[in-house]
Amino acid sequence: VQLQASGGGLVQAGGSLRLSCAASGRTFSRYTMAWFRQAPGKEREFVAGISWSGAGRYHADSVKGRFTISRDNAKNTGYLQMSVLKPEDTAVYYCAAKNDPRISALHYDYWGQGTQVTVSS
Repeated sequence: VQLQASGGGLVQAGGSLRLSCAASGRTFSRYTMAWFRQAPGKEREFVAGISWSGAGRYHADSVKGRFTISRDNAKNTGYLQMSVLKPEDTAVYYCAAKNDPRISALHYDYWGQGTQVTVSS
């Protein structure tokens, strides 16, 4: 499956953005999907994950209550709604998918190219 992330940009602290991850090539609905982020000089962080049906979701403590992961299998697209953004949310955000039903930070086979999110104070 090929993934294309989009929706990043520059936003002021407290603002919102919605990232999209468009999938093509295989049946997107069969894959667990996730969002990761990586800030300069920091390790990649597992931000959120969602099961193939959307019934199971995980959000990292650092974003819980502010970010929401979702998906629309009919549109082969996943989303990350980000609200109350903080400067520490600044990073390149990547979507990923795997043919494994477990929501976790591990074993993702497919990655999007990344989209930059910059939050100004």
